Amino acid sequence: MPKQVDHVSRRRLIAEAVCHLADEHGLEGVTLRDVAARAQVSMGAVQRCFRTKEEMLVFTLGHIGERIGERVRARLVRSPAQSAGTALGHAATEISLLREEHRAEARVWLAFVAQAAVNEALATTLRASYAPLQETFTRLIAEAADAEAGSGSDAGADSDGDAGADRAALVDPRREARTLLALVDGLTTHVLIGHLTPPEAQDVLHAHLARLWA
Repeated sequence: MPKQVDHVSRRRLIAEAVCHLADEHGLEGVTLRDVAARAQVSMGAVQRCFRTKEEMLVFTLGHIGERIGERVRARLVRSPAQSAGTALGHAATEISLLREEHRAEARVWLAFVAQAAVNEALATTLRASYAPLQETFTRLIAEAADAEAGSGSDAGADSDGDAGADRAALVDPRREARTLLALVDGLTTHVLIGHLTPPEAQDVLHAHLARLWA
């Protein structure tokens, strides 16, 4: 009886091979032959999973986006009792890829972002990856603003809490989510090129989040 092939697992295996090669040589250094060798599968196996190199790259980009999204969701699930503001900080930190263990992933992500500027298929996939992250930010900002407004009302009139409630009421969650997503993406780039150290980038991120309610 012929061996059954798990095509989903094989496609993910190939995507991981693409990531390793892209980290070492950039996307221009990714060839089907090298991907097959790194994944320890035949060229035919790669071609059965992906008809073209572009199709393989599009899948890989989506795979990276899913992996980041899964980490964000796992981080939020691990601490269900945390405030929305704290959860927002955790989610932003995960997406910014500032930690050392995510540095290779950040390099690969940036390589795909650069290529997406001239490749509509990659750009479409990239937008699809950003969309749920932005929605997560929007939800958490809205929840944090509601909590801030509620705490201000509880504090009574003519208090600092009341002023905080007024500021929270002015927050546009969707606009702030777009701003935060752009910021964390930019911080990833600045750390990779050495313009900022990871602690400096974290400081920028935390200062921005603190100013949401300041």
